[in-house]
Parts: sequence; C-alpha cells; structure tokens
Amino acid sequence: MLLHYHLYIGTVYLLEVFQPMFSKNSKLLTILTLILAVVFTAYAADSRTKLKPGWNLFSPKQDIEMGRESAKQAERELQILNDRQATTYIDALGKQLAAHAPGEKYPYQFKIVNDTAINAFALPGGFVYVNRGAIDAADNEAQIAGVMAHEIGHVVMRHGTNQVSKAYLAQAPLAILGGVLGSNSIGSVLGQLGVSFGLNSLFLKYSRDAESQADLMGTQILYDSGYDPRAMVEFFEKIQKESKGRAVEFLSDHPNPENRISNVQHEIERLGGAPPNARKDSPDFHTVKNNLTSMPAPSKSGRPTTNGRPADNRSSGAPAPPSSRMVMYSGKDIQFRYPDNWHQYGQGSVMTIAPDGGIINGSLAYGMMMSTFKPVYHGQGRISLEEATDQLLNDLQRSNSGMRITRSHERVQVGSQQGYLTEASNQSPASGRETDWIVTTIPSGGELYYFVGVAPQNDFSRYRRAFEDIIDSVKFR
Repeated sequence: MLLHYHLYIGTVYLLEVFQPMFSKNSKLLTILTLILAVVFTAYAADSRTKLKPGWNLFSPKQDIEMGRESAKQAERELQILNDRQATTYIDALGKQLAAHAPGEKYPYQFKIVNDTAINAFALPGGFVYVNRGAIDAADNEAQIAGVMAHEIGHVVMRHGTNQVSKAYLAQAPLAILGGVLGSNSIGSVLGQLGVSFGLNSLFLKYSRDAESQADLMGTQILYDSGYDPRAMVEFFEKIQKESKGRAVEFLSDHPNPENRISNVQHEIERLGGAPPNARKDSPDFHTVKNNLTSMPAPSKSGRPTTNGRPADNRSSGAPAPPSSRMVMYSGKDIQFRYPDNWHQYGQGSVMTIAPDGGIINGSLAYGMMMSTFKPVYHGQGRISLEEATDQLLNDLQRSNSGMRITRSHERVQVGSQQGYLTEASNQSPASGRETDWIVTTIPSGGELYYFVGVAPQNDFSRYRRAFEDIIDSVKFR
C-alpha cells in the first residue's frame, strides 16, 4: 500500500509541475496520463504474496542429488507411462511453467505415472510426476498446468529437504538414535534420520502450511506463464466433487489447507485477475487426453500400491528376508559386507542400510545403522570399552523412554576387534515391540564405534544372522 501511495503522489506532482505545458498541448497530457495509468495499474494490481523457502540444512545442489536418487527409486516402484507423445507433451508443458518459477533453476523433468488415481507429486530438485488420472480429470490444459504448477511450487519452496531439515532439528530421527549424533553433513543427516529415497520418504510428507505455499506459488507461476490462474480453483472444485466416487489421492497425499480455494482466489485478486489474453486450452492437450483414455487400464501386477505408492509395511507384511548374497561397502575408515537386497543411506561414519520397506515414516524398522560416539573422559588418558558402552546406552535410554536393556556386556568379535553385544527392547515403527541388537567396539583413537541391528521382535530371528554376518565382515582402516 505504501508503494501505491507514493505512485499516486508522484502522479499528482507530475501533473501539477507540467500543467502549463499540458494546457498548450492536450495530446501530450493524454499520452502522459495513459502512461502513468498503465504503470500505476501494473504496480497496484500485482501485489502478490511474497514467498521464500524455509530453513534448510542442504544446498540446492544437494536437493538435486537427493531428488535424482529418489527418482531412481520411485521409478522402480511405479509404472511410468511409456507413451512418447504424451510424455513429450507433459514434459514440454512442465518446462514452460518451470521457466517462470523463481529462484534456483533446477533441471526439471516431468513424467506420467500409469495410474488412474487423481494425483501428482514432486521430488527435490525438480523431478515431477503426474498421474494419468489427473490428466483425464482435467477439463483443459490450464487445469493440468495448475496441478503441475502446484508441484513446481513444492520444488521452488524446497519443501522436501525442509521437512528433512526440520526433522533433524527437532531430533526426531530413528527411534534408537536419540540425540547422540552431531554431524550436519548430508550423509550424516540422512543416515541419522534413516531417510529413504522411496515414495514413503520424508521428502513427500508436507504440512498444511507447505501445501498452502505451493498453492500460492503455483498460482503465481500459472499467471506468469500466461495461463488463467482461475483454472487452479476450477480443478480443486472439480476434484472435491469427484472425491465421493473416484480415487482422488491428491486430497489425501496433499493435506488440505483451511480455506484452500478462497486463499487461491485472494491470490488471483492480488495478481490483478487473469492476465490479458490468458491461455486456457490447446488441441495438444485434448489429443493426449483422448489417447490416454483409449489406452488399456494400468496393470495390477507388480508391487502393491496405495495412493500410487508402495503399501505401508504395517498392512502389507514384512520386507523380503535378507539375501544370502552380500555386497561390499568400502569407505574411508571402514569396510563391511551386507545383503545385496538392502540399500545404503548416508555415508562416512553415519550410515543406515535397510531393505525396501525397511524404513517407515522416517524411522528404521528393519535393517542396521552404524555411527560413532565420543565418550566423556574423567581424567584418565584412556577409557575402557565397558565404560564407553555404558555411556552410550545411558544416552540412548535417556532419549528413548520406552527402551529396555535385556542383555548386555556379552563379548563378541567385530572383525578382528574385541566388542560388546547388548540387546534392548523398544517400540517399533512397524507397531509392537522391536529388538535393538547393539554392538560396540573401540578400534582406535578412543572413539566408540557402534552398530544397531533393528527388527520387530517377531521377525528378529530372520535378521540376526544377517546382522552377525555384517559384524563378522567389518574391517577398520
């Protein structure tokens, strides 16, 4: 409003100063008045909401790295539509929209998921997926562009890695980790949180505030791209009506902010309404939509899905058993072997290895994590393995009120090093209780190295051998 006031005062001042000239030349007065009117209207009309990404541990470059890895995993879990015409169209449309996105210029790519549910999602760094059902539900190109602009809004606002950063800040990592880890490197943070790169990742768990921001940013992108931004409102109204008789996963996967439609309408007012000659539709959109409608229904074979995503382990059962075939991890300080159907998250001295479905809502339910712990010295130059282990266990119990030690201080070999084995019971993210199989050793330098194998109590016997094989294979450099 202050800017509008100054524009008004400036207009009045110019008219007063140049009044003698205008009295002699009415044409000049008319031209200047029109110019000032256009400038004033442009500034007055576009008073858009100012949006900027929230606090983030990661750089935009790391968003791209994590998004690319997550996209690889996503495409193993989803049916990606293999239709050249439709894919080319949706990717070109998405990149037109992304060209008007503010901030970091991510390497956006857009693909279609062969799923009839109305949904779409975006991974960090610009990897956007649109369900076939969303295209079918849209009445025109502007509506599907609105869906895609919303997803681009999540990328611009960096909501995926912001969620991970907030989880780290709140010290809500793996149930057994508590607050004992301290490094803020990308590998350490992801390892500590057990962040998976699959479709149940923290990257896709947005708050209502994040959804509201994506709505507003998407509205702005739609407007700046020359589309009628009212198409976003039309699509929201349409899917709300259809939600009673059709799978509309967009509403369940994207927490519905209060007054979503009215907030978008108010943003359109701030933008000054639809842009002149606003784009609404195109023949290409209807060609692609008709072709998709005529295609066979998506195959029901393969991985069970819910909302176009892998079903939660709590309803679909445990992950596949640990493979007897092992692969080697070789790092700067340590090497070890682990089952070849497990995946590695993190790097260096903070790492998690888990099977598909082994991480539930950001918490490790099946698999193993490893890290280092610096014990507190009490005057002496060295500390015993027993005392360092006790300090670690005390810290873990302080951070996990439900954790109970069931066995402790049993001697084991960690590769060629002496170690201790402790077993504990804790609450499992897969429901019920879990067994935490904790092995500690001090290879050199007085720093405690610890490994924690995790599995629900009913499944622990299937995992213990894999945990033992990993520990037996450890070599410190």
